[in-house]
Amino acid sequence: MAGVVLMGLLGYMLLPISALPPVDFSHDPSDRAIPRGQPDVMASSVTTPLERQFGQISSLSQMTSESSFGTTTIILQI
Repeated sequence: MAGVVLMGLLGYMLLPISALPPVDFSHDPSDRAIPRGQPDVMASSVTTPLERQFGQISSLSQMTSESSFGTTTIILQI
């Protein structure tokens, strides 16, 4: 009986288990452009409404956005 317990403990110690398994997250970049659009206009009239709509996705875990001169980029992690 002691041998079976010892072999079980030895087998358990030798199991290849990773503390942080590799995970591949799905990213969905969304780019929008308005020629000669100012960054503050892009943020208020394009980025904010899109963020509200994207925020309703149930499997969304992270959203990052950036507005610059003429473009806005929103990256969704699902």
